[in-house]
Amino acid sequence: MKLNRFSTVAVAGAVLLALTSCSASGSEAEPAASEGSQSASGGVNTEAPVYDQLPEAIKSAGVINIAGDTHPPYRTLEQNGDITGIDPDIQAALSEQLGVPFAIQTASGLDAMLTGMLSGRYDAFNGPVRTTLEREADFDAVVWMTTRTSYLYLAERKDDLEAPEDLCGARVAGVTGSVTESQLERYTEWCSEKGLDAPEFVGLKDTNSTILAVQSDRADYAGTTQTAALDIQSQDEGTFEFLVQSDEQGAGVDQLAMFLPKSNELAPAMLAAFEAIFENGEYDRIMSEWKLDDVTVESPTLNPMTARETGK
Repeated sequence: MKLNRFSTVAVAGAVLLALTSCSASGSEAEPAASEGSQSASGGVNTEAPVYDQLPEAIKSAGVINIAGDTHPPYRTLEQNGDITGIDPDIQAALSEQLGVPFAIQTASGLDAMLTGMLSGRYDAFNGPVRTTLEREADFDAVVWMTTRTSYLYLAERKDDLEAPEDLCGARVAGVTGSVTESQLERYTEWCSEKGLDAPEFVGLKDTNSTILAVQSDRADYAGTTQTAALDIQSQDEGTFEFLVQSDEQGAGVDQLAMFLPKSNELAPAMLAAFEAIFENGEYDRIMSEWKLDDVTVESPTLNPMTARETGK
C-alpha cells in the first residue's frame, strides 16, 4: 500500500498516542500527552518586548506548554518527530515578542485539550477551533483568523459530488466539536432554503479518521479547513477534489482563536504579542506563505463573543 505524507503522519501520530496512553488512567477526561515535547523556538529572553507582561508562573517555568494534535498543515508530525506547520510558525513569531519558547505537548481530541488546560496541564491551545460564548466562560480566546470550510471527496466521484447541491443529503465526516460541525449546520440551512435534504454529519475523533471514512465509503465528504484540504490534495495528487463553502452557505462567520485558561492570566500578554506580529508584518507573511490570505482578520481580538454579549 502506498503511504503518502498524510498516511505517514497518521501512523506516527497513532504510535505516539499509543505509547503515551499506556500510563493514562483510562478516563475519557484525561488527555493523552507525549512524555516529551517539542520546543517551537529558542530560550528565554527577558529583554523581549512583552516579557514583562507575562505572569510570574510563566516566567518561572520559562516555557509555554501548548497542546496540539495532528492536523496538517496546522501541525504535522514528521517521521523524525519534529512538528511543522502553521501553528509552530505562529508560535515562533509570538515567542520573539514574549521572550519564552512554546513547547508543543501532543494530545488527542478537543475535549482532552480543553480539559487539560483547565487542569493546568497545558497553558494554551491554538486550534483551529472556534470561539463561542460558552467557551469564553472558561477560557480567554484570542481570535486571529476566521475559517472557510472545505469538503473533500474522491476525485473518481467528481461527476456525482462536484456541485454545491450534491453535498445536501450526503454523508459528511468531520471532527466532533470542531468548527466543521458548526459550519455544516449553516450549509444545512442553505440546503433547506433550496428545498434539498440536510447533509448527515458523521462525527469522528480527528482529521485522519475523516479522510479514512471517505476512502472506505463510510462518508461522501470530509469537512476540514481550506488550507488542510489543499495540503491533503497536494500530498496525494489526483485522489481528492473539494468544494469550498461560500459566504452564501455560511462561511467566514466563525472566528478561530488561541484558547488560554483564565486561571493562568496569560491572555493580556498573548494578545499584546499577537498585536505586535500584526504590526510588524509577521502575521501577514505567515498567513500568505500558507495561502491563508482569505481567512485573515484585520486585528486580533480578545473574547469577542463575551464583548458582543455585554455590549462592550
